[in-house]
Order: sequence, then C-alpha cells, then structure tokens
Amino acid sequence: MAAMNSAWRFGDRYIIKKLTSKSRLAFTFRHARPLSPYYGAMSSGVYRWSGRYANTREFGRIGATRNLSTMSNFERLPFKKKSFMERPIHVSLERSLKSPFALRSQLKNAKRVVIKLGSAVITREDECGLALGRLASIVEQVAELQNEGRECLMVTSGAVAFGKQKLAHEQTLSMSMRETLHQRDRHNNSTKPFFVIEPRAAAAVGQSGLMSLYDAMFSQYGVKIAQVLVTKPDFYNEETRRHLASTVSELISLNIVPIINTNDAVSPPPLADEDLAGVISIKDNDSLAARLAAEVQADLLILMSDVDGIYTCPPSEEGARLINTYSPNNAVNIQYGKKSRVGLGGMDSKVRSACWALEKGISVVICNGMAENAVRNIIAGRKLGTFFTDCKNGGVSIESAAEHARDGGRQLQNLTGSQRSDIIQNLAELLLERQPQILKANLEDLKILNEMSTVKSGGVVPLLGRLTLTPAKLKSLSDGLKQIADSSADIVGRVMRRTLLAKGLELTQVTVPIGVLLVIFESRPDVLPQVAALAIASANGLLLKGGKEATHSNQILMDVVHQALDTAGVPQAVSLVSTREEISDLLTMDQYIDLVIPRGSGELVRSIQQQSRNIPVLGHSEGICHVYVDNEADPVKAMKIVRDAKCDYPSACNAMETLLIHEDLLGNTGGSGSSTGTFFADVCAMLKNEGVKIYAGPSLSKHLTFGPPPAKSLRTEYGSLECTIEVVKSLDEAVDHIHRYGSSHTDSIVTENREKAEQFLHKVDSACVFHNASTRFADGYRFGLGAEVGISTARIHARGPVGVEGLLTSKWVLRGSGDAASDFGLNSGKSFLHQSLSIDAKNPVSAE
Repeated sequence: MAAMNSAWRFGDRYIIKKLTSKSRLAFTFRHARPLSPYYGAMSSGVYRWSGRYANTREFGRIGATRNLSTMSNFERLPFKKKSFMERPIHVSLERSLKSPFALRSQLKNAKRVVIKLGSAVITREDECGLALGRLASIVEQVAELQNEGRECLMVTSGAVAFGKQKLAHEQTLSMSMRETLHQRDRHNNSTKPFFVIEPRAAAAVGQSGLMSLYDAMFSQYGVKIAQVLVTKPDFYNEETRRHLASTVSELISLNIVPIINTNDAVSPPPLADEDLAGVISIKDNDSLAARLAAEVQADLLILMSDVDGIYTCPPSEEGARLINTYSPNNAVNIQYGKKSRVGLGGMDSKVRSACWALEKGISVVICNGMAENAVRNIIAGRKLGTFFTDCKNGGVSIESAAEHARDGGRQLQNLTGSQRSDIIQNLAELLLERQPQILKANLEDLKILNEMSTVKSGGVVPLLGRLTLTPAKLKSLSDGLKQIADSSADIVGRVMRRTLLAKGLELTQVTVPIGVLLVIFESRPDVLPQVAALAIASANGLLLKGGKEATHSNQILMDVVHQALDTAGVPQAVSLVSTREEISDLLTMDQYIDLVIPRGSGELVRSIQQQSRNIPVLGHSEGICHVYVDNEADPVKAMKIVRDAKCDYPSACNAMETLLIHEDLLGNTGGSGSSTGTFFADVCAMLKNEGVKIYAGPSLSKHLTFGPPPAKSLRTEYGSLECTIEVVKSLDEAVDHIHRYGSSHTDSIVTENREKAEQFLHKVDSACVFHNASTRFADGYRFGLGAEVGISTARIHARGPVGVEGLLTSKWVLRGSGDAASDFGLNSGKSFLHQSLSIDAKNPVSAE
C-alpha cells in the first residue's frame, strides 16, 4: 500500500496530501503540539475521508473534515518515517459514504449528536419564561453524553421567551409611564397596543440571559459551552458558511458544546421560498438543525417537540396513531395539524427536515422533549418517538404492515372457502414452478453461512440442515399445502353449535379467525409458505419475522406467496417484516397483533414468552420428550423406536431426550418371559454406534459400577446427539418421572401389555402421548394437518401440533324477532327452551 510523502502544517494540525489507495487508506499522523486532549485521542478515533483521492484535505475527528483551498499561511514539513510520535491512522472510505443507522439499538454508537430543542419544549405555558426544570433535565443528559466522549451540538430556541419575561416585568413596573408617553410604537407607527412585545426586541433582550443560564447549568457538570448566532444568509454565502463550519469544528475539537440559534433580533421573517437542489431552506430551527447536522456530518439528529412523534393525523383527533418507525419511501399518509403555540415550525416542517437529513446519511428521531430521560432513552436504543430509517434498511414500518395484515385478513374472511383453497393450490404449484429461483436464492444464504463456518464451525452444521432447501423438500412442501387446501375449504364459518333459546330466537356458535398472527421463526425458510398457507386457510392476517440467515430464501418465498395472493386481490394479507425492528418492540404492539407464535430453539421460545406481556404466545419453551421401555416391551420394536426418536432429527423439538428403562431390563428376563438380558447393553451399543453421547441418571448410576457419566440435570433438552438414560421400577414411577422432569410435549411407552399402555396414555399429562410409536410422529404433516404453525404445550386454546383449527376462535350469532331480555322475566309470558339443534341444518330456524 502506498503512503503519502508530504504533509502541511496549519496552526497545530497536519494536513495529509497525495493519497493513492482506493480501498482502505493508511497514512501517518504526527502531533504538532500536545496542546489539547483532542489530539491525544485522535489515534484511537474513527476518521473520515471525503472528496477525491488526490485532493488535499484536513483530517480531524469524525465529521471534522474541510477543504483547505482557501487557507493560507501553512508550512510544508517532511515526515520522518520512524519518528516516535508517528501513529498509524486508518480511514475507511465506507465510513465517509455512511448510511444512517438501520436499528434503534445502533444509536448507542452515535458519536456526534445534534439536539434541537423546540420552543414548546423549553417555554412555559404562558410563553413568558422558560420551563427551568425541564431544561435542567435536558442539560444534564447532554452533559452526560459529552462527558462520555461524544460530541454534542445544540440548536435551541428560548431567547424570545426569556426576553418576554424580562420585558413583561419591566413593563409592569412602569405601566403608568408607558400609558402616558408611548401609546403607539413610534418607530414603525404600528397599530398594535403598547403591551404587545415585539419578538425581535424580546430576542435581543433575552439572548444574553439565555446563554448565561445555559453556562450556569452546564458548568455544574464541568462542560463548557459557546454561543453561535447564525442567520439564513450565513448558509448561502460560501465564505461565511465555511467560516461557520470552521468555528463549529474548532469548538468541537476543544471539547466545547456549541449552542446554535438563529439571531432572532435581526433575522427577517421566514419566506415561502423553495429549496435549492439538494439544499434545504432555513425557515425554522428544524431546518436549521438539519442543515447544521449535514454541515458537521453528525451521526444522529434529535428533534424535540411537544408531541410523542409523528402521528397519522393530529394526536387530538380520534384514530390518531403514533408511527414508531418512518421510512420516506414507504410513508403512510399523514395529516398535519396546526403549528405549536410557539415557534415557527410545525410537524410538517420536522418531517421534511428529518427526511432531508436522512438523505444525507444522518439518523433522525423526533420525540417529545417533555418525556423523562428522552435523550438517554434514545441513545440507549429504547422505543421512544419516531425513528427515521431509509427504505433499504427499514422497509415498511411494522405498524403499517400490521394494519395492512388486519385489513387483508378481513378481506380473506370475505372470500369463500373455495377461493381461499384456490390461493393455497396456486401457492403449492408456484413452489414447483419457481423452484430454480427459490433454490438459487437459498444457495446465496448457504454461501454466506459457509463463509461464517470458518469463524463459527460449532453450530453451523445443524444450521445448514435446517436452512437447506432441496427439490425433494419443495415437493414435500407442495404436497402438504395441497393437503391444507383440500381439507380446509369450509373451516371458517363452520357451525359448532345451534341452540333454540325460545320460539323465534336461535343462537349459533361459528368459527372465525383469531385476527393477526405474528410468527417468529429462525433458520427454516420452509416454515414461511407452510405458515402462510395455514393463515390463508384460516383467514388470518399474518406477519412473518424470519431469521437473518435465511434472508434471500425468505424474500423469494414471500414473493411467491404474494403472487398467489394477487390472484384473489389480497396481497397485503401476509407480510414479511423487512424492518430490523427488535423483537422486543414487536411484542409491545398488542393493539395490532392478537397472537404470537415462535418457531425455533427453546431459547427463542422462552425469550418470546418472557417478553410478551400483553400478547398471548402459542408455543413450547422446551421439548423434553421421553420414551419409556416397559418390562413387557418387544425388544425389536423398542430398539427401532428409540433409534428413530433420538437419531432421525436430533435437533427437532419432538426428539427423545430421556430414555426410561424398566429395571427388569437390566436383569436376565423380562416380565413377558422373553429374553431381555441384553437389551440395556444392546440399546447403549446402538446409540453409541449412531454417535449419541449417553448420560446416566441417578438410579442407573447406582446399578452400574462403571457406566456413562452422570447427567447434570434430568430436565435437559439436548437438541443434539446426546441423551439421558434412567432406570425406573414401575409404570407409575415412569409417569411420575415424566411429570416431574418433562415439558408436557410428547412422551411414548413401548409395551405389549395393552392395559399398561392405556394407563400410560390416560395418566401422562402431555400434549402428545403415544403407544409403540416414535415421538417423531408429533408433527402437523404426519398428523394429516398439512402443516403446523408450531407445537403448543399450553392448556388453553390449542395443544400439540397446531394446524388450521388451532388458528380459529369462535363467535356467537343470535337471530331473533324483536325479542327483549325483559320478555323472559317472571310472569312475562315467555320462557326459555334451550333446545339443541342439529348443526347439519342448512338454514337457521325460522323466526316465526
């Protein structure tokens, strides 16, 4: 890599010249004078390179770059190649071409922050004075950021309010004199009453007091400030603009917080002029803050207002909805209300300024400055205000997608059952028709995962199996979807119960969709079309949140789903959440989402269950499945079942984790008289031959002098080729063990004694209980459900593999003929019949 061969000194900085590398520039920096802690920290900072490779630029900390074409009085100095003070500095070209942060959680990495305080935030309700408590809280938070090593700039209002307070006080003291001598404003012959305070005069009076107040507040935290007054022409005159940038850059380098405000004492009223190409017009402090953030290349712009963020319509109006994430390219329609009681900018100005700053690569949050710890919470990545993100990183906001899913679900419900079945049939056929594109996208994900395997080889192999799509998988997937289509044509609106309450009064219970489902899944892209088909069949709106490792596969499969939905005109019924919202944020949207279904590891399911406080979660936190081999079991059957339950798919939630063996199987004969003396040794040999690592339970360890290592816990979901073997004395002891250590998922008994089998099936309280069958049968497709959204161990609503019926609830429909409840009171002439009716009847009972 070539290095620079000369440098220039201007003041106490070095200027780097003649850079040649196009990918990552490496060059040397040498301190001129250790006058400031700024220079001592430069070697560990991140630096930007802007402009053409051969241009001469000045390098400072993030954002402190500027063209030196107009500078003079600089001196050329040679570099000593092995000087003690030389430090290597790496400048990434990608950093100079930065994009705004894609996630709220990334805001903690913001180095340079511009904070704009709106007039309504720091002004009292009477508009004559400052809200000192609120202002002191914001100053404390800004000072904390500064002392953490961030670079803060403030754009603030308040001079007019502070001046009004002073002038109002003076006016009160001298009211009688003013009434006598100054009935009119003699300067402009205004017709305004004398007690109306001119804002420019108030600004002139209040500016010094406002800065004194800021200085006193910041000094409590050891932070120095500087006032920078600007006017609109300062940004359009190249020389003053350059001087402004130089001043702000120098203040930042000296660890001083610049406080910028328009010089309201001389600024002309805002004009309705249009923005120049790529340049926003300075009309208010919102546009000033956006322009300043672009000039200093800030990482984050916080626009503080007196509302919680952007709403779809004025917050006071019914139906107003806060937009937590806003993407300009996928924006919802917004109806702006009136401007705030003070200040020049309304919400439309804030949105416009935020979108302009976003185009310049600056992340923006519009929030309520009156909220407690607003600045701290934004930097911490908490969900506060409206976060602006671009389409490439954000996509449609989750709120919009959820609203579309609810509308789309209702449209699905309005279709006939055969129309919904046709959509699923089309989806099944499209999976095969578009197989080449699907496998190509899947190959992209596999390539990325293979690249990761060089770093994380341990967990990649099982992940590859879940992530991989093959022609055989797609064929099986298509067959399952056709099964769903054939079996669910009349599932929605099906009559569950009919009751004749009284003559002419019939009550009917019918099936209806749950509403909007949020399905969170990890590395299995085949889940997407399965769940989509189940949602379509049950007429539910659906939001899908897939794992990042299957991004390309999920996207192409989502395109296939939308293609199928387009045939019925309901493309919005199913959406893939393309925003990178944190799952914790999604789980707070109980106003949009009716049920959460996590599909993935036990860790994922447990995390979702813990975080979702207001939205029900359908799923299982663990899959601790048992196989109990009774002393009257057929050894051949037992061996086959145990091998399949553990080794067929070890990472599945229905794989066996604990093998329970009757203690007689450690002896010479079993209770049925068949030779079982070698069963224990045979099953251990088989498992070891399959690569299964065996752990011994406490009872087994007592029977063996030399045996497998002891199990750390009897309640372990291994999810791999590992299992525990434990010995029990009876069927009842096996049942007690399952109830104590199991997860109520799937448990199986292997025995030739039917009476024992029936006792086991009756006593074991799990979602799935089997006799002489592998636990791997606990699956929606194998149950004939076509597919499943997951396996539930809950006791309310659905349990076990959840197919279409598990995604339905019911409603009651009452048909009467002018009936009133009071008609059925004592001595009222009518009485209840409560007569059960056949649910097969085509028509309701006549109301006559």
